[in-house]
Amino acid sequence: MKKIVLPFIVLATSLAIACNNGDKTSNDSVEMAKDANNSIDSTKGTGDSLATDENFLVEAASGGMMEVELGKIAATNAASPQVKEFGQLMVSDHTKSDAELTTIARLKNIAIPNMPGEDHMKHINDLKNKKGADFDKAYMSMMTDDHEEDVRKFEKASKDAKDQDIKSFAAKTLPVLKQHLEKAKAVKDGLK
Repeated sequence: MKKIVLPFIVLATSLAIACNNGDKTSNDSVEMAKDANNSIDSTKGTGDSLATDENFLVEAASGGMMEVELGKIAATNAASPQVKEFGQLMVSDHTKSDAELTTIARLKNIAIPNMPGEDHMKHINDLKNKKGADFDKAYMSMMTDDHEEDVRKFEKASKDAKDQDIKSFAAKTLPVLKQHLEKAKAVKDGLK
Protein backbone atom coordinates (compact mmCIF):
# COMPACT_ATOMS: atom_id res chain seq x y z
CA MET A 1 0.00 0.00 0.00
CA LYS A 2 2.85 2.37 0.84
CA LYS A 3 4.28 2.00 -2.70
CA ILE A 4 0.93 2.91 -4.20
CA VAL A 5 0.23 5.92 -1.96
CA LEU A 6 3.71 7.46 -2.20
CA PRO A 7 3.58 8.35 -5.92
CA PHE A 8 0.18 9.97 -5.39
CA ILE A 9 1.58 12.07 -2.53
CA VAL A 10 4.46 13.16 -4.76
CA LEU A 11 2.07 14.00 -7.61
CA ALA A 12 -0.29 15.92 -5.33
CA THR A 13 2.62 17.87 -3.84
CA SER A 14 3.94 18.65 -7.30
CA LEU A 15 0.54 19.83 -8.50
CA ALA A 16 0.06 22.00 -5.43
CA ILE A 17 3.44 23.62 -5.94
CA ALA A 18 2.72 24.12 -9.64
CA CYS A 19 -0.64 25.71 -8.92
CA ASN A 20 0.85 28.08 -6.38
CA ASN A 21 3.70 29.02 -8.72
CA GLY A 22 1.95 29.11 -12.07
CA ASP A 23 4.23 31.80 -13.46
CA LYS A 24 7.43 29.84 -12.91
CA THR A 25 9.56 28.51 -15.76
CA SER A 26 9.79 24.92 -16.93
CA ASN A 27 12.79 24.42 -14.65
CA ASP A 28 10.24 23.89 -11.88
CA SER A 29 9.47 20.48 -13.37
CA VAL A 30 13.04 19.31 -12.79
CA GLU A 31 13.41 21.10 -9.45
CA MET A 32 10.03 19.81 -8.26
CA ALA A 33 11.08 16.25 -9.13
CA LYS A 34 14.35 16.69 -7.24
CA ASP A 35 12.55 18.26 -4.27
CA ALA A 36 9.98 15.47 -4.23
CA ASN A 37 12.76 12.89 -4.29
CA ASN A 38 14.56 14.65 -1.44
CA SER A 39 11.42 14.58 0.70
CA ILE A 40 10.87 10.91 -0.14
CA ASP A 41 14.51 10.16 0.72
CA SER A 42 14.03 11.62 4.19
CA THR A 43 11.10 9.26 4.79
CA LYS A 44 13.13 6.29 3.50
CA GLY A 45 16.18 7.17 5.56
CA THR A 46 18.46 6.91 2.52
CA GLY A 47 21.70 8.70 1.99
CA ASP A 48 23.38 10.80 -0.67
CA SER A 49 24.10 7.83 -2.94
CA LEU A 50 20.41 7.32 -3.72
CA ALA A 51 19.98 11.07 -4.23
CA THR A 52 22.76 10.92 -6.83
CA ASP A 53 21.03 8.05 -8.64
CA GLU A 54 17.72 9.92 -8.50
CA ASN A 55 19.29 13.14 -9.81
CA PHE A 56 20.82 11.16 -12.67
CA LEU A 57 17.37 9.87 -13.65
CA VAL A 58 15.82 13.33 -13.34
CA GLU A 59 18.49 14.91 -15.56
CA ALA A 60 18.40 12.03 -18.04
CA ALA A 61 14.61 12.33 -18.32
CA SER A 62 14.83 16.06 -18.99
CA GLY A 63 17.59 15.60 -21.56
CA GLY A 64 15.76 12.77 -23.29
CA MET A 65 12.60 14.85 -23.62
CA MET A 66 14.66 17.68 -25.09
CA GLU A 67 16.25 15.39 -27.67
CA VAL A 68 12.85 14.02 -28.73
CA GLU A 69 11.41 17.53 -29.07
CA LEU A 70 14.42 18.80 -31.04
CA GLY A 71 14.25 15.75 -33.29
CA LYS A 72 10.64 16.61 -34.08
CA ILE A 73 11.64 20.20 -34.83
CA ALA A 74 14.40 18.93 -37.15
CA ALA A 75 11.75 17.23 -39.28
CA THR A 76 10.34 20.62 -40.27
CA ASN A 77 13.20 23.10 -39.79
CA ALA A 78 16.20 21.21 -41.18
CA ALA A 79 17.37 21.63 -44.77
CA SER A 80 19.75 18.66 -44.93
CA PRO A 81 18.28 15.17 -45.36
CA GLN A 82 21.05 13.87 -43.06
CA VAL A 83 19.99 16.28 -40.31
CA LYS A 84 16.34 15.27 -40.72
CA GLU A 85 17.37 11.60 -40.55
CA PHE A 86 19.42 12.27 -37.41
CA GLY A 87 16.43 14.05 -35.86
CA GLN A 88 14.21 11.05 -36.56
CA LEU A 89 16.81 8.78 -34.95
CA MET A 90 16.70 10.99 -31.85
CA VAL A 91 12.90 10.75 -31.70
CA SER A 92 12.94 6.98 -32.13
CA ASP A 93 15.82 6.06 -29.83
CA HIS A 94 15.11 8.57 -27.06
CA THR A 95 11.41 7.75 -26.99
CA LYS A 96 12.36 4.10 -26.28
CA SER A 97 14.98 5.10 -23.72
CA ASP A 98 12.62 7.56 -22.02
CA ALA A 99 9.96 4.86 -21.70
CA GLU A 100 12.44 2.54 -20.00
CA LEU A 101 13.65 5.33 -17.71
CA THR A 102 10.04 6.16 -16.76
CA THR A 103 9.36 2.53 -15.89
CA ILE A 104 12.45 2.34 -13.66
CA ALA A 105 11.54 5.61 -11.96
CA ARG A 106 8.00 4.40 -11.33
CA LEU A 107 9.22 1.09 -9.86
CA LYS A 108 11.69 2.93 -7.62
CA ASN A 109 9.19 5.64 -6.58
CA ILE A 110 11.46 8.29 -8.08
CA ALA A 111 9.76 11.46 -9.30
CA ILE A 112 10.89 12.60 -12.75
CA PRO A 113 9.96 15.80 -14.58
CA ASN A 114 7.03 15.91 -16.97
CA MET A 115 8.77 18.41 -19.24
CA PRO A 116 12.35 19.44 -19.99
CA GLY A 117 14.12 21.60 -17.45
CA GLU A 118 15.02 25.25 -17.96
CA ASP A 119 18.42 24.60 -19.58
CA HIS A 120 16.94 22.05 -21.96
CA MET A 121 13.99 24.32 -22.77
CA LYS A 122 16.46 27.08 -23.64
CA HIS A 123 18.00 24.82 -26.29
CA ILE A 124 14.55 24.01 -27.66
CA ASN A 125 13.52 27.66 -27.77
CA ASP A 126 16.83 28.75 -29.33
CA LEU A 127 16.54 26.18 -32.12
CA LYS A 128 12.84 26.20 -32.91
CA ASN A 129 13.08 29.62 -34.57
CA LYS A 130 16.01 28.66 -36.81
CA LYS A 131 15.42 27.26 -40.29
CA GLY A 132 17.42 25.68 -43.08
CA ALA A 133 21.21 25.73 -42.98
CA ASP A 134 21.23 27.88 -39.82
CA PHE A 135 19.15 25.26 -38.02
CA ASP A 136 21.28 22.40 -39.37
CA LYS A 137 24.56 23.89 -38.10
CA ALA A 138 23.19 24.97 -34.71
CA TYR A 139 21.32 21.69 -34.13
CA MET A 140 24.21 19.41 -35.05
CA SER A 141 26.66 21.47 -32.99
CA MET A 142 24.31 21.31 -30.03
CA MET A 143 23.70 17.56 -30.50
CA THR A 144 27.45 16.91 -30.60
CA ASP A 145 28.04 18.85 -27.38
CA ASP A 146 24.97 17.34 -25.71
CA HIS A 147 25.93 13.76 -26.54
CA GLU A 148 29.51 14.30 -25.34
CA GLU A 149 28.04 15.36 -21.99
CA ASP A 150 25.50 12.50 -22.02
CA VAL A 151 28.23 9.92 -22.65
CA ARG A 152 30.20 11.26 -19.65
CA LYS A 153 27.15 11.16 -17.37
CA PHE A 154 26.04 7.69 -18.47
CA GLU A 155 29.60 6.31 -18.15
CA LYS A 156 29.73 7.62 -14.59
CA ALA A 157 26.30 6.20 -13.72
CA SER A 158 27.13 2.84 -15.32
CA LYS A 159 30.08 2.57 -12.93
CA ASP A 160 28.99 4.50 -9.84
CA ALA A 161 25.22 4.17 -9.48
CA LYS A 162 24.28 2.42 -6.25
CA ASP A 163 20.95 1.12 -7.54
CA GLN A 164 21.57 -1.90 -9.78
CA ASP A 165 18.62 -1.18 -12.09
CA ILE A 166 19.79 2.40 -12.67
CA LYS A 167 23.35 1.19 -13.20
CA SER A 168 22.12 -1.39 -15.74
CA PHE A 169 19.97 1.20 -17.53
CA ALA A 170 22.96 3.53 -17.86
CA ALA A 171 25.22 0.70 -19.10
CA LYS A 172 22.59 -0.48 -21.61
CA THR A 173 21.96 3.05 -22.94
CA LEU A 174 25.62 4.09 -23.14
CA PRO A 175 26.48 2.33 -26.44
CA VAL A 176 23.46 3.96 -28.12
CA LEU A 177 24.58 7.38 -26.91
CA LYS A 178 28.09 6.73 -28.21
CA GLN A 179 26.61 5.84 -31.61
CA HIS A 180 24.57 9.05 -31.52
CA LEU A 181 27.72 11.04 -30.75
CA GLU A 182 29.64 9.52 -33.65
CA LYS A 183 26.73 10.07 -36.03
CA ALA A 184 26.28 13.67 -34.79
CA LYS A 185 29.96 14.38 -35.43
CA ALA A 186 29.78 12.86 -38.91
CA VAL A 187 26.67 14.81 -39.87
CA LYS A 188 28.11 18.01 -38.41
CA ASP A 189 31.37 17.54 -40.35
CA GLY A 190 29.38 16.84 -43.53
CA LEU A 191 27.68 20.24 -43.26
CA LYS A 192 30.93 22.18 -43.68
